[in-house]
Amino acid sequence: MKKLENKVAIVTGASKGIGSSIAKGLAAEGAAVVVNYSSDKTGADKVVAEITGAGGKAVAVQANVSQPDQVTRLFDETKKVFGAADVVVNNAGIYQFTPIEQVTPEEFKRQFDTNVLGVLLVSQAAVNGFGEKGGSIINIGSAVSRITPPNSSVYTATKSSVDSITQVLSKELGHRKIRVNSINPGMVETEGSIAAGFIGSDFHHEAVKMTPLGRIGIPTDIAPIAVFLASDDSGWLTGETLLASGGVR
Repeated sequence: MKKLENKVAIVTGASKGIGSSIAKGLAAEGAAVVVNYSSDKTGADKVVAEITGAGGKAVAVQANVSQPDQVTRLFDETKKVFGAADVVVNNAGIYQFTPIEQVTPEEFKRQFDTNVLGVLLVSQAAVNGFGEKGGSIINIGSAVSRITPPNSSVYTATKSSVDSITQVLSKELGHRKIRVNSINPGMVETEGSIAAGFIGSDFHHEAVKMTPLGRIGIPTDIAPIAVFLASDDSGWLTGETLLASGGVR
C-alpha cells in the first residue's frame, strides 16, 4: 500500500517549481491532489495531466491565497471533488531581492500578503476542513531565515515569520491531531530562480561554494521530504523546521 493511499492533499502554488514537484510526489504515493494556482492555469493543467497520465488523481483549482473568499472556495472545491483534505502544503510564495534603499510599502505588502497572510488563511481553512481526524500542514519556508543574505530584508522577514507560525501552530493545534512542520529549502533551480537571473550568477556560484554537498537543489530534492511529513512516517513530528539546503547553515 502506498504511503498516502486514500489521502487528499492541497498544494498551493503548484503550477511550477517546488510546488509542482511536491504535488507529483504526493500523487505518486497515492494521494488525490489539488493543484492550486493563482494565475498560471497552463502550468497547473500540465501538472494535472502528468499526474493523471501516470495513473494518479489530480485537479487544478485557481485561488489567490491572500484572498479569504478564494481560499474558502479552494477548500470547498477540494471537498466537492475528493472529500475533506488530510494534507495541506503552503508552498505559494513570491520574492524580490532589493537593497534597503529600494524597499517600498507596496513591495512589503505584496510579499507579506502571499508569503505570510496566505499561510495563515490556508492554515485557518485547513483547521476547519480537517475535522476530528486531524491532518498535516506543511509550510515551505526558506533557508534565508538562517543565512540572511544581503538585499533580502523583506523576503527574509516573510520566511522568518513562516518559521514562527510553524512553531506557534504546532503548539496551538496539536490537541486537534494537526501536525505543523516546515521545509526550508536552500537555493533551488526552478523557473522562478531562472527568471530572476539567479542561475548562473555570482550568487549561484557562491551558493555552491557554501554548500557542503557541492551543488544547489532541484525540486525533486524537496518533494520526498514533503511526502515524509505528509505520511504517518512522521507521525511523531510537529513544530519541526527541516533545513533542506545541502548542508548550508
